[in-house]
Amino acid sequence: MPQSLNSSPIDDGDKIDWRNLTAAFAAVCVFSFSLGEIFPLLSLNMEKNGVDPRVIGYNAAMAPIGILLAGLIIPRLSHRFGPRRLAIFMALATGVIFLGYPSFPTLWAWFPLRLIQGVCVATLFALSEAWVIGNAKGVWRGRIVGLYGSLISGSFGVGPAIVGWVGIHGYTAFVIGAVILIVSAFPISLVRDDHNRDIETPHGSIWSFIPKAPFLLGAIVIHAMFDGGMLGFLAVYGVRHGMSVERGAFLITALACGNVFFQIPIGWIADHTSKPAVMLACFIGAAFGLMVLPFAITTVWVWPLAMLMGAFGFGIYTVGLAQLGDNFSGSDLITGTAAFSTVWGLGALLGSVLAGFAMDIWGPDGFPRALLAVFLVYIGVRLFGGFGRRAV
Repeated sequence: MPQSLNSSPIDDGDKIDWRNLTAAFAAVCVFSFSLGEIFPLLSLNMEKNGVDPRVIGYNAAMAPIGILLAGLIIPRLSHRFGPRRLAIFMALATGVIFLGYPSFPTLWAWFPLRLIQGVCVATLFALSEAWVIGNAKGVWRGRIVGLYGSLISGSFGVGPAIVGWVGIHGYTAFVIGAVILIVSAFPISLVRDDHNRDIETPHGSIWSFIPKAPFLLGAIVIHAMFDGGMLGFLAVYGVRHGMSVERGAFLITALACGNVFFQIPIGWIADHTSKPAVMLACFIGAAFGLMVLPFAITTVWVWPLAMLMGAFGFGIYTVGLAQLGDNFSGSDLITGTAAFSTVWGLGALLGSVLAGFAMDIWGPDGFPRALLAVFLVYIGVRLFGGFGRRAV
C-alpha cells in the first residue's frame, strides 16, 4: 500500500540493510569502472595497430551480445550456485579476462574474450541491481536507486581517465583493471545470504517475465537505444556540425554529468509522486531534447541541453529499477534484473545500428530524428494505449 507523504520514512517492515547496500554499491562501482576502462583501451589498441574501424565496431558489439546471452542463464546460475558465490566468481573471471587481452594480443582472440566478458559483467550488474532494489525499501527506494545510477555513471567515467593517465602500451592499464576487479570480491563477500534467500529460490525464464512487465521492459529497450546511439554518435554528430574532435568528446562528458547529478533528485520525485508518471516525464524530456538538438548544436545552449538529455535519458532506467522493486520480489527479482540486462543489450545494439544508418542515409540530423521517432512511438503507446490500465 502506498505510504502517505507525512508517514515515517521507514517503518518496521521497511528497514534498510545498509551492509548489503554498501557492498552492492562498492561492487557495482568497480564493475562500471572496468567497463569504462576496457572500451577505450581496446579500441585505441586496435586503432594503433591499424585495425579497420568496421572491425573495431564488430569487436565492440561482442559485449552487448554477451549481455544478451547472459540474460538467458543468470536466473538458472543464481539458483544453482547462489547470488553471492556467482558474483564473486564473475568478478574474478572478469579480472582474468582483463589479463587475457595483453597475453593473447591477436585480434581474433579478443572476440571470444569480449563476448565472455559481456556475460560476466551483465551477471554482476544483474545481481547487484537485485541486491540494491531488494534492500532499498519504502519511500527511500527511488532515491537509493538514483544514488546507484549516479555511482554507475561516475565510476564509469573514471575508467577512461585511467587509460589517459597510464597509456595503452603494455600490461599496466590491464593490470590495474584486473586488480580492482579481483579486490571487488571482498565487498561482495559482505553480502548477507540470509537477506537474499528469497532470490535464491527457483527462477522463471526471462521469456516468462516479459508478459508481466511489457511496458517496463519496453522502456528499458528504448533507454538502451538512447544510450547506444548517444554514446556512439553524439561526438560524431558534433564534429559533423563543425566542432573540433575535443569539443565533440566533451558533449559525452556533458551527457554523463546529467547522469551523475540528476538521478537522486529524479528518484526523490519518483518516491513522492507516481513512478509511471515520472518515467513518462523522463521520456517527454528526452524526446524534447532530441527534437531541439539540431537547432542547439551550433550554439552555447547545446551544453546544458546535453546535460538535461543525460538526466532524462538515464532517469528512465533509474525509475524503471525502482518500479521493478515496487512490483516484484523474491524469485521474480533476479529474473527481472536478468531481463533488464537482456533487453538493454538488445536496445544498445539496435540504437547503434539505427543511429548509424539514419546518419548515413539522411545526414547528421537523421541521428537525433530517428531516436526521436522511437521515443514518440513509446509516448503515444503509453498515453493512448495503456498508461491508465497498467503501470508495468
